[in-house]
Amino acid sequence: MAPMSSTGERIAVRAAGRVRAVARCMTGLFLAAGLLVAMALTTAVSQAGAQSLRSDEVSVGTGAAGALSVLSSIDLVEMGELLEHWRARYPDIKLTYRHKNSLDVYSDVVECNEARPCPDLAWSSAMDLQIKLVNDGYAARHETAAAAVLPPWAVWRNEAFGITAEPIVLVYNKMRVPPEDVPHTHADFIRLMREKGATYRGKIAAYDPERSGTGYLFWNSDVRITADTWQLVRAFGRTGPKLYSFAHTMLDRVSDGDHLFAYNMISSYARARAMEEPALGVVTFEDYALVMTRIALIPKQAPHPEQAHLFLEFLLSREGQADLARRAFGTVRLDTTPPDDAGADPAKFHPIHVGPQLLTYQDQSKRRIFFRDWRKALETE
Repeated sequence: MAPMSSTGERIAVRAAGRVRAVARCMTGLFLAAGLLVAMALTTAVSQAGAQSLRSDEVSVGTGAAGALSVLSSIDLVEMGELLEHWRARYPDIKLTYRHKNSLDVYSDVVECNEARPCPDLAWSSAMDLQIKLVNDGYAARHETAAAAVLPPWAVWRNEAFGITAEPIVLVYNKMRVPPEDVPHTHADFIRLMREKGATYRGKIAAYDPERSGTGYLFWNSDVRITADTWQLVRAFGRTGPKLYSFAHTMLDRVSDGDHLFAYNMISSYARARAMEEPALGVVTFEDYALVMTRIALIPKQAPHPEQAHLFLEFLLSREGQADLARRAFGTVRLDTTPPDDAGADPAKFHPIHVGPQLLTYQDQSKRRIFFRDWRKALETE
């Protein structure tokens, strides 16, 4: 998955984008952005009842009943409410939440030792890397009380647990794209790019699968659902596509009007931005929509396994799922409301399954074949 250097960097970029959207006529733009960053960090701390803060770390709880270390690829700013509710339930357990990019989450589990202890729980959007940890024997079993209300696609071997349900969507600029040009299916999008390629030349963005693990996962999953994906890639190629590694960059570009569409965006990020930036529109395609999940596991070498099992159970509980849903992450439990995405038929959601099939994304020969076909398709329309 696409790495970030730190939570502070990501918040800073996002804050700057939001300021651009609502204060173009204001002077002191950089000061305003800096104030927003400071406010975001302060709010995250106060909501979590934090005892200490670095740009990538926060701690809650007294420690009188033990400790717990959570390593996650989810930004601190998204976790304030969930951590506050955890602290209210277990005030005497000191929980340290560290944000790192998904590659670091993986390597910190693989490379842990006496001098560098394992996290107690690893939680990441890099679905393939999390499954590799399980397959390679790094994960411990967890027997959850929520087993009866978890979909089969979200659990593997009682060691890997999908915690969120996040549809993959199309983002567009509502101020610049006429309503008749907004596609509602993949076929509509292909038709738009073919018929109005000149109009939208240089205005359509997507993940670069050769530089982004997220992009590779999503594009490859599209191909597995339908071979028509290659028609979409060919049509995309004729528009002079703009390829990126990071979602926040694409959302900034669409919000500013530099680009008009961004394909295969994660719904949680897109909808959170759209609530604050009126220029952004979000479409969940009606023919099908991929659904990703962020996978949590407990390393076998976790120094505090009892507390780790408590936290994983909290993430899967109704309360934990409700906290995540309020941040637009979506709930994975079958007894709660499914993802609310633009009226899309829930039957059209195609979850990326938590399981061994994700290991194929690590197969180097398959990657070479995909990239060969990808480059050829981009150049042949």
